[in-house]
Amino acid sequence: MSKYYPGIVLRVYPGSLAEELELVPGDKILEINGQKLRDIIDLSFAMADEEIDMLVEHKDGEQEMISFEKDIDEELGVEFQSAVFDGIRNCANHCYFCFVDMIAPHMRQSLSIKDDDYRLSFLYGNFVTMTNMGPNDFKRIKQFHLSPLFVSVQCMNPQLRAEMLRCPGAARIAEQLDNLEAAGADYHTQVVLCAGLNDGKELERTIREIVARRPHAFSLAIVPVGITKYRTDPFPLHQFDAEGAACVIDEVEKWQKKIQAEEGRTFIYLGDEFYFLAGRPVPPTEFYDGFPQLDNGIGLTRSFINDWQQEAEETETVSAYATPVHLDVVTGTAVAPVMRELAEKAEQQVKNLHVRIVPVENLHFGTTVNVSGLLTAHDIMEKLQGLEGPRDGILIPEPALRSGEDIFLDDVSLEEVRAEFPQSRIEPVQTGKDYYRALTDWLHYQKRRAGETAYMWQSNAGYTKNIQY
Repeated sequence: MSKYYPGIVLRVYPGSLAEELELVPGDKILEINGQKLRDIIDLSFAMADEEIDMLVEHKDGEQEMISFEKDIDEELGVEFQSAVFDGIRNCANHCYFCFVDMIAPHMRQSLSIKDDDYRLSFLYGNFVTMTNMGPNDFKRIKQFHLSPLFVSVQCMNPQLRAEMLRCPGAARIAEQLDNLEAAGADYHTQVVLCAGLNDGKELERTIREIVARRPHAFSLAIVPVGITKYRTDPFPLHQFDAEGAACVIDEVEKWQKKIQAEEGRTFIYLGDEFYFLAGRPVPPTEFYDGFPQLDNGIGLTRSFINDWQQEAEETETVSAYATPVHLDVVTGTAVAPVMRELAEKAEQQVKNLHVRIVPVENLHFGTTVNVSGLLTAHDIMEKLQGLEGPRDGILIPEPALRSGEDIFLDDVSLEEVRAEFPQSRIEPVQTGKDYYRALTDWLHYQKRRAGETAYMWQSNAGYTKNIQY
């Protein structure tokens, strides 16, 4: 590694070691103890020493060697512009179902990044196909104990996988999983299920082969393909209907029951959308084994309901509103029935509370995209502006906002939306706890979002420290 890949400082935390060393945003960390850095993984291991020689390039181009001593577990106290200094490893596949290729035009540039980087898989739980990985990558995984990873399997039929990803190397999925296991890494897996393509017998084969890879395989998530109106790929894709979703649930349930009988856990999980499509309730909490793939949307609805119930149980008293309070709850169409059911419970509990659930069709991406996190400000505003009647407040889904910022997917700010509805207070809701508090104590509810870090993944949070060192 002869080339410098600097870690560019985005933020220095007050009272930190970095502040003491007089580092400032824009400074570039080039090497530590003579080691050049590719990413925060290299930096993390280099900073484990107690005596540090850190080569820094300041904004004026001047380089300075800063030498200092530190406790072995003391962090530098900075946030970097990116977790990977040498650039995100892009995806070279051309999958039939790639959602990035279906992104609407004129969206922010970050939505069009097709990453397939095993480091981001370890750090943040991003799913990777491993088609761009070679022997040196597996050596590094072994060297730094990068586990678990998150692997997009799609199917275990080599020929079909190569066709679906439009990449000959994709046929080596079994070999690549073998390489991960040989490197001492465990992994979670995912299948994006496409009707008539990798379902049926192909899904049966995939489940059978992944199940056989326990204990290295931690879990298998199966999510339905999403298709926006901007898809131009000529390969025909079809989304699941109610009957198809019910068939998937029934087939997977056989395996779930088998594994539960063998080892007391479920291992295979279906995306919430399958249950919505089939008109069936989402499974109970114990079914999800601690929610290992929550950030993949697996069990998100059950987790939301649990948070609501816990907050309701822990709240000693709920007071009636002195005068009528009318709240509009903005939601994607898929989860609207759940939001309505919970709202009705709150209305029964709190006198003078009136809740109107506002399912918003996604006209921007297409109405088949029905999750709350992909709603745009324009669609939300158009829906709300068409409604009549009293409105004291508006609850919007926080996942529709850029993490850590009050910006929607279409680059409209939350403040701009608030300006369109000056007579109504607008607040984001993220968890079931938020939702319960907002409905039952609206006069005091306010959601603060400042200081959040994007794309945090709980499984390796202790390692990355929110990209802060």
